Amino acid sequence: MSATAPITQDVRTIPRTLPDSGRQNLVGLTRAQLGEALVAAGTPEKQARMRVAQLWQWIYQKGVRDFAAMTNLAKPYRALLAERFEIAVPQVVDRQVSADGTRKYLVRIAGGHEVETVYIPEVDRGTLCISSQVGCTLTCPFCHTGTQKLVRNLTAGEIVGQIMLARDDLGEWPEPGEAMGERPRLISNLVLMGMGEPLYNFEAVRDAMRIAMDGEGISLSRRRITLSTSGVVPEIARTAEEIGCMLAVSFHATTDAVRDRLVPINRRWNIATLLDALRDYPRLSNSERITFEYVMLKGVNDSDDDARRLVRLIAGIPAKINLIPFNEWPGAPYERSDWDRIEAFADIVYKAGYASPVRTPRGEDIMAACGQLKSATERGRKSKAEIAAETGV
Repeated sequence: MSATAPITQDVRTIPRTLPDSGRQNLVGLTRAQLGEALVAAGTPEKQARMRVAQLWQWIYQKGVRDFAAMTNLAKPYRALLAERFEIAVPQVVDRQVSADGTRKYLVRIAGGHEVETVYIPEVDRGTLCISSQVGCTLTCPFCHTGTQKLVRNLTAGEIVGQIMLARDDLGEWPEPGEAMGERPRLISNLVLMGMGEPLYNFEAVRDAMRIAMDGEGISLSRRRITLSTSGVVPEIARTAEEIGCMLAVSFHATTDAVRDRLVPINRRWNIATLLDALRDYPRLSNSERITFEYVMLKGVNDSDDDARRLVRLIAGIPAKINLIPFNEWPGAPYERSDWDRIEAFADIVYKAGYASPVRTPRGEDIMAACGQLKSATERGRKSKAEIAAETGV
């Protein structure tokens, strides 16, 4: 398979025009798609580019959902837009706030399916963790999301809509008359580390991230967007060229035998194949480094030998290694490594010349920490026996 060939899965998708309103949702359309939709609705082609720019700023810069409030458009044109289109984001059906300030949103999308989105406030930034699929197909046995069957890919509108609904909840949209950038941003960083494998939904993720990065809209720097993949090798170069964001890799093991169990996609693209693809990413994307995510599992992947193998494997790749204490969930087949074991592992990595921060678990009391996300009301879960049969755990 070529480096640019799309990876496909047997998942259901939905049309952009939702059956409940009969109107086309503008959220998630690229600039080109928005222009085509406006022309099809009767906008003169000579005006389309200007109208796209106006709508883009209303929707993504100001957060306006009502066409009647778009005062630089003529009233008859606003009426036309309201008749043919809508500006809709996913519905928040539950919102939980952790003792540490982390917010978890249970979000309902078309078809009644649900995903989770998490906002993590910090002293100098705020990070929003968004989902790209309903469920997941990868069955990583340490990840709670992996116990939920894959239902379908999210659309670009459902992905970028998670950013918009979080901005709604945080009150981050500018007030009328307030210039963009007058206040510090509450959502300064974006991570595609929620439910699903982003590179198995490449086109929708790409289009949503281009909207998020657009300087006349949400305007997040590509260096503040991190896409996390388990290792869909053929799409890695394409991510560098078509998105150009920072990359994180769910690595979690230093031998193929262990990674085959922990990250079953390794059976298709093993460690050596994955690392070969990663070596070119910083150059192709103009990124400073790649983040290797490594969940610490007691007695499984946390030995001194594992730490030494890890630094040998990634030699020559500009990298940071995020050590993640395992976040337990009901029925989890693993335990978190002891703290002194995590510190010993981190010390070996640090002395080899790599930053090796230990991620502080956030939102554990509301099951919002890394690896804990799962739609509590989504049916079609995998049992522990099914997971064991698929992964050999």
